Amino acid sequence: MMIPACRLADIPRGESYRLETDPPVAVFHTEDGEVYAIDDTCTHQDASLADGWLEGCEVECPLHASKFNLRTGAVDAPPARLPVRTHQVLIEDGMVYVALSDAPPNLPPSCVAARLVGGMA
Repeated sequence: MMIPACRLADIPRGESYRLETDPPVAVFHTEDGEVYAIDDTCTHQDASLADGWLEGCEVECPLHASKFNLRTGAVDAPPARLPVRTHQVLIEDGMVYVALSDAPPNLPPSCVAARLVGGMA
């Protein structure tokens, strides 16, 4: 299922958009014009990757500088060790759509505990 995220024009190159799903997804528009979607939560600690720094095809977490590859979700710099999920992106008629991955998310321990306490697990 494709979820409408935003208009492509709403995300300038080098910027991101946070999609309020559960868990949230970050949509990135690179300087090269590519668009990628990954889980928004750093796998090391609860921080929004949409608030991070985009450089090339990597995003740096604003909290502890872990870096994630936007294409693969792989960790390119610690302290994070687990990858983030990647999601399929479709751009049609100027709209950005995201198809959420079926894989379970790699959430940091603080988020997992909060989900269990909140009964959302």
